[in-house]
Amino acid sequence: MEEIKKSNKSKKPKLYICPPCGFIYDSRLGDPDGGILPGTPFHMIPDDWVCPVCGAAKSLFVPYEGES
Repeated sequence: MEEIKKSNKSKKPKLYICPPCGFIYDSRLGDPDGGILPGTPFHMIPDDWVCPVCGAAKSLFVPYEGES
């Protein structure tokens, strides 16, 4: 039973949303224009990275449970 839970978790990417503008960071896509390669987990993004839509600081992003 526990094995099923783990496999379901791994299929869903961890998403983060920028509250000021609604941009959703999806690690599967990254932010190539901002120097973040696809596959980069949010915690590995440099602290000086900013939202590509509105320029908000990385520290403002919050985990997002919806669909990307």
